[in-house]
Amino acid sequence: MAEFSMELNEDQRTLQEWVHGFSENVIRPAAHEWDEREETPWPIIEEAAKIGIYSIDFLASAFGDPTGLSMMIALEELAWGDAGICMALMGSSLAVAGIMSNGTPEQQIEWIPQCYGTPGDLKLGAFGVSEPDAGSDVSALRTRAVYDEAKDEWVLNGTKTWITNGGIANTHVIVASVDPELGSRGHASFIVPEGTPGIRMGQKFQKMGIRASHTAEVILDDCRVPGKCLLGGKEKLDERLARVREGKRAQSQAAMATFEATRPAVGAQALGIARAAYEWALDYAKERKQFGRAIIENQAIAFKLSDMKVRVDASRLLVWRASWMAATRKPFLNGEGSMSKLYASETAVDVTNDAIQILGGYGYVRENPVERWHRDSKIYTIFEGTSEIQRLVIARSISGIHIK
Repeated sequence: MAEFSMELNEDQRTLQEWVHGFSENVIRPAAHEWDEREETPWPIIEEAAKIGIYSIDFLASAFGDPTGLSMMIALEELAWGDAGICMALMGSSLAVAGIMSNGTPEQQIEWIPQCYGTPGDLKLGAFGVSEPDAGSDVSALRTRAVYDEAKDEWVLNGTKTWITNGGIANTHVIVASVDPELGSRGHASFIVPEGTPGIRMGQKFQKMGIRASHTAEVILDDCRVPGKCLLGGKEKLDERLARVREGKRAQSQAAMATFEATRPAVGAQALGIARAAYEWALDYAKERKQFGRAIIENQAIAFKLSDMKVRVDASRLLVWRASWMAATRKPFLNGEGSMSKLYASETAVDVTNDAIQILGGYGYVRENPVERWHRDSKIYTIFEGTSEIQRLVIARSISGIHIK
């Protein structure tokens, strides 16, 4: 079992320097443009694909680190460059997480590469859970999947919302209810391949932040997929549903299995935003002079920067601990995964806000990146489980009580 250590090994340091260089030289110079355009940054994704960052091999290598830290390191550096572009690069990994969590080995081999494509022939993946009336409460999903035994097909109907790459993805992973009476225990995940009739993009959302990442509704209207597109297979699904109907404990729910695997990764992205804002504000405070001295010489500024640094480093500790625990299969007995996402996301909001305050009027204009970082930070307290949901998970973990 890999020991937990804050001392990076040679491979991890090399990864950190490589991804940081890409963020510094490719992502940051383009960040303002793509935030303004509110479009998927295809040229940046293509550059990332050419050097191997946008690829299944990169994802597999990073997640294959026995310490669990490599992907967290990479995500921090990408989000340090720009959170919106980071999401555009990593959005497909949500679909991959859904396939990995619920699919058979054969399904993983078939579908995961189709979430990335190759340089010159890029592909996208999307993971669809949230609905207009089912955000944090995944048990309220209304999207239905009905099995047509005669044709060995599943018929999907419903509307998904807030979906990264929704409607433009080549491969959609859709969580739907196969037995509404069982609530969240009656869910299953389905692959909707490229070109399938009955799936289309609804409203594309104009967002406050991470605007280089495409977010939209996905509408399923009598969308038929082959039986082989049920992740895990029908036999496994039938066995699971039978256990639930008999009152036995079910294994991980389709949506929850994905969220559990990705929360520390969300925290790592929030950490990257917070670190970027802290570093920018620190440099500014050293250079900006008022009343004949650098403003960092004033306690009001110096203490604020001290608090920012403490929170950035504490966030990294929580993220790395949670990722290491997941990689070494240590149970999250106290909601450690939720802790990392909760603390890092709220740190990103607070640190970017403090950075704007330190820069004053300069921090409030859109040409300055701290304004964009603050807008970007807020979504991290909302998606993949709001701060309130994270606190609920932690509270249930530490108390053993089903708090509502």
